[in-house]
Parts: sequence; C-alpha cells; structure tokens
Amino acid sequence: MLTSFTPVEVKQYKLRTVVIDAGHGGKDPGCLGKNSHEAEITLATALELGRIIKENLPDVKVIYTRTKNEFVELHDRAGIANRNNADLFISIHCNSGPKHVFGTETYTMGLHTTEDNLEVAKRENSVILKESNYKKNYQGFDPSSPQAHILFSVYQNAFIENSLRFAQKVEKQFSTRIGRTSRGVKQAGLVVLWKSAMPSVLIEIGFLTNPAEEKFLKNKTSQVYMASGIYRALKEYKSELESMNK
Repeated sequence: MLTSFTPVEVKQYKLRTVVIDAGHGGKDPGCLGKNSHEAEITLATALELGRIIKENLPDVKVIYTRTKNEFVELHDRAGIANRNNADLFISIHCNSGPKHVFGTETYTMGLHTTEDNLEVAKRENSVILKESNYKKNYQGFDPSSPQAHILFSVYQNAFIENSLRFAQKVEKQFSTRIGRTSRGVKQAGLVVLWKSAMPSVLIEIGFLTNPAEEKFLKNKTSQVYMASGIYRALKEYKSELESMNK
C-alpha cells in the first residue's frame, strides 16, 4: 500500500538584509595614522557602501551598527545583525603595522594560521577592555590570552563556506578592479564575528601606519572606490547564491 505525502516546500534563498559595521568609534578611535583615526575612515567607507547598495539594490535592506562617532560594544554589533535576521554582516576596519607594510585583508572566523593573524585578532578584540561588563558579556574571554583567541575557531562553522565565498570576492575586487595589493583571505578568532548568526567578514581596507595608504584611505574618492569594490563583491555573491534556487 502506497502512502501519500505532501511535498516539503524548500525555502528559496534571498539576500534581503545586510548589516554594515564601521569598526571602532567614540571613546575607541581604533588605530591611528599620522593624521587620521581608524574610526573616522571606517565610518565614511561604511556609509558610502550603504549608499551604493541602496541605490543599486533597492530590494536589499541596509542596517548600520553606527552612523556617527559613537562607541558600540562588540557584542551589540553582532546583536544588531542577529535581531534584524541579517543575511550578511560586514565589519570594516583599518590595519596597523610597520610603516612598510601595505595592502588589504579580509577575515572570516577561524583558526589563526600565522602569528600575524593572531596579532590582528588580539588588537581588534582588545576593544572589549573599554566595555564596563566585558567578562560577563564575553563569558570570561581574556583578550590577552592567545589560547582564548584560538578557542573561537570552533564558532561560525555553520557559515564558514559562505563567509569565505564572500571574502574571496571582496579581495578579488580590491586587486583586479581597484588595483590594490591584496594580502588575501585569512581566518582568526575575532570577537565581533563570534556571535553573528550569519555569514560574516571583517575587512581591513588598508594600513593607516603606511603613509601612502593613509593618504589613499583619507581621500573621499578612494573611499568610494573601496566601497564600490565591496558592493560589487556583494552583488556577485547575492546573484551566485540566489541562482542556486533555480
């Protein structure tokens, strides 16, 4: 005897909501160049990215973690994305290092494979020390402990494939369309990506400690170029995933 059944409706994927996070802000200026603060440049680039998305992809809702120079705790940044059921979380940052180092890097959550990746994670994660209740908010996480950062590699596994897919598209746009030097896609235990329940990346758009890159990143036209590169990666990522519905 054959038993009849009702076909299960497969939910089609749509990229509907993007949360754009301008790194640092308020009492946390981020890394410093000779004449600039990371928090200012990340905000300008984030707002430009949102503007381009709204203009060209009206079906995508854009939400910012901040739109002015204010301090937003790291867990709240992921919380904004989670509360709004975001399909993608993009955190924009500037890098620091020796004056001769330059180029872009895009990070996903994962295991540090080099000492440099660990140093980026430690620097970005140390922001939580500016928060009043960080031990409770981050379950006792100690940003000075290398072992604690490595433990974060077990998180975000459910979203790692699409996080890497988007990250690779970002770095490709930076190198082939904008002519930037790409230092590649990397993985590290980053608190800002830790609790985000969707594909997430942290983009280091350049080194403020490199005089030439600082000059580039402070320039409004350059900020438009960088935002446009991220937008084109997003458009390609969206199209690729949604085409799998067919």
